[in-house]
Amino acid sequence: MEANENTIKLYYNTEVEKLAMPEYGRNVLKMVEQMKAIEDRTKRSEQARAIVKVMETLNPQVHQQENFDHKLWDHLYMIAGYDLDIDAPYPAPVPEFVNSRPEKIPLNTRPIKARHYGRNIESIIDLIASEPEGDVKTAMIRSLAIYMRQQYLIWNKDTVADETIFADIERLSGGRVKVPEGLELSKIDANANYSRPGMNLGFNRGGGNGGGKKQWINYKKQGKKK
Repeated sequence: MEANENTIKLYYNTEVEKLAMPEYGRNVLKMVEQMKAIEDRTKRSEQARAIVKVMETLNPQVHQQENFDHKLWDHLYMIAGYDLDIDAPYPAPVPEFVNSRPEKIPLNTRPIKARHYGRNIESIIDLIASEPEGDVKTAMIRSLAIYMRQQYLIWNKDTVADETIFADIERLSGGRVKVPEGLELSKIDANANYSRPGMNLGFNRGGGNGGGKKQWINYKKQGKKK
């Protein structure tokens, strides 16, 4: 639609260039374009610092990030299309690095041998298998058996014999861990209530399978200090 003295031409976002950083809006882009047109490098750098202050005001959540000031200057370069000749407190970001895709994290597709115990149990068993024979290893096996008994009872609301847990340890370890003869577990409290995953159950109430693994590492360190 042609504009005349009695009409105003409207601009729609679908008709203009797509913003590299939409969270700062199109007005910041216009400020950057005007800043780039300044011939004097010193004045251009001063204007850049002023724009960064405006960006910080428009995007206050950036303060929640580490090195937020550095990130704001990176965003300024991105808005300018990386074509910016100024005196900045940080080096200009490299487009190839910013636009690169993150490396894929390989997933552990190895099947879990016993789902009711969880995958981390296998890691704990590997840790125990590498421990030299002695009192520390026996104590670790006993604590592992107590934890596995708790996990077993989460999914099987019944009783379980100690020998069943001991057999599972030896089976899951592939024979690398042998439960010492005469090993006994503490009695189960009649009022014990074992929760399903997500209810903060862990090794010695440490917070789930992940917490259990951390406790094993701490336990091993403490055992070596004795």
